[in-house]
Amino acid sequence: MSSDPSPTVWTVRHLTTWTAKHFAAKGIDDPAKEARLLLAHALGCRPIEVLTRYDDQPTDAERQTFRDLIKRRTDGCPVAYLVGTKDFFLLTFEVTPAVLIPRPDTETLVQSAIEFLKGKPTPHVLDLCTGSGCVGVSIAHHVKAARVTATDLSAEACAIASRNALRHDVSDRVTVLTGDLFAPLPPDERFDLIVCNPPYIPPSEIDTLDVGVRNFEPRLALDGGKDGLEFYRRLASESAGRLKPTAGLMMEVGWTQDSAVRDLFATAGFASLGSVKDLAGRWRVVRVKLSAGT
Repeated sequence: MSSDPSPTVWTVRHLTTWTAKHFAAKGIDDPAKEARLLLAHALGCRPIEVLTRYDDQPTDAERQTFRDLIKRRTDGCPVAYLVGTKDFFLLTFEVTPAVLIPRPDTETLVQSAIEFLKGKPTPHVLDLCTGSGCVGVSIAHHVKAARVTATDLSAEACAIASRNALRHDVSDRVTVLTGDLFAPLPPDERFDLIVCNPPYIPPSEIDTLDVGVRNFEPRLALDGGKDGLEFYRRLASESAGRLKPTAGLMMEVGWTQDSAVRDLFATAGFASLGSVKDLAGRWRVVRVKLSAGT
């Protein structure tokens, strides 16, 4: 910050303006918003309060904390990991590098699930590969009658998902289990809806992703096997015995994978409920159900 000689006093306004310009020069998207988020974190206030504190002068300790955050952000660390939270579907979720950062694309999966569950009196939902719990917790928050069971292979991710359920007052209806897909479930448990945002990126493509993804987000939650379809094959072969007769199965997919995933489930005997596009107009959610002969 000392490279800019113009301010004699570093107020919140000066810090925000300087950092936004610095981030823009580094090619960081939405630099002004990220500057506010990091400064709010350093100041221990809400981001909106930064706008009302423009004339305040942060302490030396707060400025040092802010400098450290700026350095880590320009090194590629996502802002969500730096501040420890990410907003998703009108809720705020705890995140750490043990879980994927929730993305707007995944809100399409939550919205599809909520619509499917309308009119069901006491639906039981299974959220596979739960990560931060953003999908399962959001469903439980918006569908008050729903019970959600969430599983993840990562014990650390499960701990975060459990804290997020507690954070949003749905821990009495959300059960988080550690294990590989269906493995931690009782053998006879069946569900009205299964949702899943699995790893779906081929390993050959991971190194081409943005630095914040490839260097900071958990590879376990990214790597979808040689062609990115490994988890969809497993779901197609393992999920039928976990679905009630009128149940649905909904999965997020990569924007080029819709046709391949639909074909996998059609071959396994599932009937299509139609795919759903995200807000960018890309196919994002594949929805299927048991066919009569499955």
